[in-house]
This record gives sequence, C-alpha cells and structure tokens, in this order.
Amino acid sequence: MPKPSHTTAAGQPLLDSLAKVYPDAHCELLFSNPLELLVATILSARCTDKQVNTVTPKLFAQYPSAAHLASANLTELETVLKSIGLFRNKAKNIQACCQALVERHHGQVPQTMAALTALDGVGRKTANVVLGNAFGINEGVVVDTHVARLSARLGLSRETHPEKIELDLQPLFPRAQWTLLSHLLIWHGRRRCFARNPDCAHCEIQSLCPTAKAAGKAGRSL
Repeated sequence: MPKPSHTTAAGQPLLDSLAKVYPDAHCELLFSNPLELLVATILSARCTDKQVNTVTPKLFAQYPSAAHLASANLTELETVLKSIGLFRNKAKNIQACCQALVERHHGQVPQTMAALTALDGVGRKTANVVLGNAFGINEGVVVDTHVARLSARLGLSRETHPEKIELDLQPLFPRAQWTLLSHLLIWHGRRRCFARNPDCAHCEIQSLCPTAKAAGKAGRSL
C-alpha cells in the first residue's frame, strides 16, 4: 500500500478535541502479548470486542502459545469459540495462522505488514491493530466500521473501501498518532456517533463536524 509523501496534520484539531473527550482511549480487546492480540483481533471480525473478551481468557489459558493452538484438536478449539460468530472459520484461520507462526517465525508474531498479512485470517486492518498496539509501530490507520462511518461524517474521506479511506486519513494526521487516531474514532463511534441515531445534540466535537452542521442548518437530526 503506497504511503503519502508528507503529513500535513490538518486533522490535528479534531484529534486534540477527541483526545480531551477520551483521554483513556485504547484497544478494548483484552491481551497480554502480541499473540493474544493477534488471535483476539481475528476473532473480532463481525463480532464485538465485548463478545471476544468473554471467550479469550479461557482460550489463552487452554492454549497459551502458538504451538498449542497449532496442534490443538480443531473440534475442541471450535467448542471454546462456539459463542463467537463464524467460529468454525475463525478456528480454522487461527490454527492455520499459528501453524505458520511456528513454521516461519519460531512461534513469534512478526513485526512487519508483509509478514503479518501473509498469515491466514490476517488482513491489513488486523495487521495494523497488532503493529500499533502490540509493538508501537504506526504502519497505518485501523479502518473498521466505526472509523469508516466517522471518516465520512467528519468529511475526512469520501471513499468507501477501507484501504482507500486509510490513504485519505494518513496525510491528515501525524504518523506517530495513527494508532491513537483509530482508538479515538472508534470510542466516539461507540459512545456518541452511533450508526443509527447519532447523539449530535450532545456531541463534544459537533463544531468540527460538517454533517452535524448541515443537519443543524436543515433543522433536522442525522
């Protein structure tokens, strides 16, 4: 994925405002090491972080390493994950991913985009989550459904494809804050700027939102 040639930090006022509203914004998946975050992020596809967090403590206690997951009985692994959406496919992906970690990376999670996205079940979004939160590497911006929705409402991107949205966001914010940016947008999306019936009346960044301003002028809510 090509990178922007420069960063203008044009979005810094927005980022600063959100940081004041959510000073504790962070990844809400529970993890204690890079492998746990990688597995949890794979599980989070089409599933809430809260749902994932109800499953992973037992999962990681039973399978504490990539080698354990790689050699797990698939039926037993599926049983642990059965409360998660698409648990059968996710169990297969997690096992194949961990087998690759054992075979190619000595059981360790790699720290490059190319190596991560070569693993089963790992796309660019998952890789960005792991790099940013497990290793402190700001390789890109995590674009999930919340980030995509807020990017449109805040006038940051007109694109609909996650990678194109990411390319629009990168030049607007300092690279060192890309991981934080994702957390702030996700927290705001979960707590205020809902997909349906966003709480514009109480929105802390209403003055920075062109969609809210347009709705206000029209005398209606979003």
